[in-house]
Amino acid sequence: MSTNKHTLTERQIKILVTIIEEFVKTAEPIGSRTLSKMEHLPFSPATIRNEMADLEEMGYLEKTHSSSGRVPSEKGYRFYVDYIKESGNYDQVEFYPIRRIFSDKTIERDEAIKEAVRILSEITNYTSIVLGPSASTSRVKKFEFVPLSECNAVLVLITDKGHVESKNLIMPEGINLNEVQKVVNLMNETLFNCLVSEIPEKLNYELKPHFGKFMDYYDKLIDSILKAFSTLVQDRYYLTGRNNIFYQPEFQDIDKLQKLMHVLEDAHLLKIIQANENGLQVRIGHENHIAAMQDCTVITVPYRVSENEYGTIAVVGPTRMEYSKVIPLVEYIAKSISKLYNNNK
Repeated sequence: MSTNKHTLTERQIKILVTIIEEFVKTAEPIGSRTLSKMEHLPFSPATIRNEMADLEEMGYLEKTHSSSGRVPSEKGYRFYVDYIKESGNYDQVEFYPIRRIFSDKTIERDEAIKEAVRILSEITNYTSIVLGPSASTSRVKKFEFVPLSECNAVLVLITDKGHVESKNLIMPEGINLNEVQKVVNLMNETLFNCLVSEIPEKLNYELKPHFGKFMDYYDKLIDSILKAFSTLVQDRYYLTGRNNIFYQPEFQDIDKLQKLMHVLEDAHLLKIIQANENGLQVRIGHENHIAAMQDCTVITVPYRVSENEYGTIAVVGPTRMEYSKVIPLVEYIAKSISKLYNNNK
């Protein structure tokens, strides 16, 4: 657990955990009077008020403008997540609907995975994502360009895992095939060993500026390649429950909601849900490093495909997330998917 534990007394931990769990349920600031009526907190309102003031001073709680109650801060949520992970103090979760999917031998593996992720979204009321192994761990080995006609070509990607992906390329008008080969050569130099999921970003921000200063039509060519490989990345992940965000009180601000929806529809989301073989990752608020997601928590758990390949299961929701319910569900699905791959070998 985080060393934060050593700065809090057992009483403060009890009060902080209760505030977080009540706030998760109600989305309303929690006051000392509410807490003092709870049987497991046999402390006077004055004692609770003092402890809440101390927790606020230490950065675990925040005071809202509209209420005398307190709400958890990102630091408070971080403490809570570390606390329940170490103690194993998760909710009793019903796994049967998910277990039934994985035990049904008539369902193909990919369909079983998608259905399990859809059920995860339904159970949690958050957005759920599965990222396949190719997009999450495969790296670029080589690009090859195969012209078919003056305006059509195939761009082939060979990965370090031996996967071969081909994408049809519609050539912008006026593009010389020799110039395309120059771009592909530069792609081989620039993108070698980068993650497949990073191709769109690197094309946009590293190659475009390089060519932009030479000729305008390079922009159109890069856009064509970018479009082709954006779909490659999208083919590797499945997202469900996007509209669940609409029902979260944190996202009633239209501008904030639009920015978040844009991220959920964009390949940039893949940057923060990459597979990490070290296991469960919980990124809270500003830990996500994407401005539109700084009111969100992203929980990711890897599943193992082979010795060196991993995919990812992820859940995106507000920082006011039911951590003790979501974490065991995501871990269970990841474990079940790993078994599916292992049993099919």
